[in-house]
Amino acid sequence: MTQRHPSTGDGAHVGATRQRVEIFVGVRTLLLVAGIAAIVAALVAIRGALLIVFTGVFIALVCEIPVRFVAKTLHVRRNIAAAIVVLGSVVLLTVLALVLLVPLVDSLTEFLKALPQNVQDLRNSSELSWLKDSGGAENVQQGSQHLADTIPTAIGAFLGVAGTAFDVGLTLFTLIFIALFLLMDMPRLQGALASVLAPGDAARTLTLWERITGTVSRWALGAASIAVIAGFVQGGTAWLLGSSYALALGLIAGFLDLIPTIGATIAGFILVPTILAEKGATAALIMVAVILVYQQVENNVLTPTIQGKAVDISGFFVMLGVTVFGALLGVIGALVAVPVTASLQIIVREATAARRERVAALRAAEPVVEEPAAPSAVTQPVAPGPA
Repeated sequence: MTQRHPSTGDGAHVGATRQRVEIFVGVRTLLLVAGIAAIVAALVAIRGALLIVFTGVFIALVCEIPVRFVAKTLHVRRNIAAAIVVLGSVVLLTVLALVLLVPLVDSLTEFLKALPQNVQDLRNSSELSWLKDSGGAENVQQGSQHLADTIPTAIGAFLGVAGTAFDVGLTLFTLIFIALFLLMDMPRLQGALASVLAPGDAARTLTLWERITGTVSRWALGAASIAVIAGFVQGGTAWLLGSSYALALGLIAGFLDLIPTIGATIAGFILVPTILAEKGATAALIMVAVILVYQQVENNVLTPTIQGKAVDISGFFVMLGVTVFGALLGVIGALVAVPVTASLQIIVREATAARRERVAALRAAEPVVEEPAAPSAVTQPVAPGPA
């Protein structure tokens, strides 16, 4: 490639010269990059332990309001109230597991093993016969068969979690005592944090701590209560309609109801086709009506009454949180996405509160500029004509 030299005539050309660019990377930069890489590698290596710690801290935040309630009601110290709440919850869940776990697992296993036959019945039904030879129906059929073939492994993994009873016990033991000790030490940790902050910053930080704790606790308790109601309503409807998988369908509906925004919709796409395959179109339409009515009651009555304004975030940020935390932490991330996103929103609001106050003051001090009024049409007097 050539370029014309400005000091020569039209016919003179000189070759373009290349400039060598040298980039120098200092030792400090290399050490910083290596340190960041080492930290990331360490976090990846211990991600299982971090997930356990995160879950234990989340459980402690959930139990904060019950601990305060027990301490105030029974007039006991916080340590005793924390032990009553945490260990009492463990005993209650253990009893429920002994009573309900085997029937729930059996019902869920039967439902998943019968899934291929239910899909085939749907494809053969008169209502959905037009889907029989479609590629999508074939993919669903193959997916349901693959899921049914892996049921023993899946249930074993669900019950074994980490593969052995010892690992399960160790994980549960760790979760319980992380939550218990954090609840007991919460006032001491708050005092230690306040001792290293200026008085104004300490007050704001502790207020922020209280708001986040209240948000997480109220959301989790409310969401669990609403999920139980959803499971009873939809599972009970399936039982009244004569479904053989009513217990499994109620469990699926309750669990998916914990996932915000999209969980109830996903549950509907599972419950309605199952009832359609088992009991026909009339029963499926009844289930659709129950699901739609229940969702209106949940959104307009149950959620405002039970949770109030514990989580006041937009639907977009709810979906964003579910997507991001679900990708990071799996099912647990999707379940805790709403309180985590709400907590981040509280932190952002607190961090930007001073700036928002200054901006509001500046806007209030600006002079109000009145826009000129639009010219109005004025009727001109008509000169009288000659007599």
